[in-house]
Amino acid sequence: MLWIKAFHLIAIVCWFSGLFYLPRLFVYHAMAEDQVSKERFVIMERKLYWGITTPSAVITIGLGIWLLTLNWTFYMSWWWMHVKLGLVLILILYHIHCWWHMKQLRQERSPHGHVFFRIFNELPVLLLVGIVVLIVVKPALAN
Repeated sequence: MLWIKAFHLIAIVCWFSGLFYLPRLFVYHAMAEDQVSKERFVIMERKLYWGITTPSAVITIGLGIWLLTLNWTFYMSWWWMHVKLGLVLILILYHIHCWWHMKQLRQERSPHGHVFFRIFNELPVLLLVGIVVLIVVKPALAN
């Protein structure tokens, strides 16, 4: 079980690194004025999303499900696990939303500018804090 946890954590780090960097590329892409730069960002975004971020997400989710099934009764009896899984679901939706933004930027149809993407870039940080606190602290409800 420790090997599964170790590889789960490695995959999480890789997934989040992609989710931290991809919206930063969106910021620069939205600010780009010449076609060469825009095309370069399209390539960088595609490679990051499909080469690192998405495979890491799949591995993270797969190993997370494996860990849950090994101790289902324990984990699912705690409220914090339900909240943590809810945050993971939001993270998955954020990941998919990044794909949509990537597609919009590639087609030069994005309704958003660099300021939006600077703010959008902060959401995974909040999710990471919530997920880590819940899984490490395992807070109990006050009586």
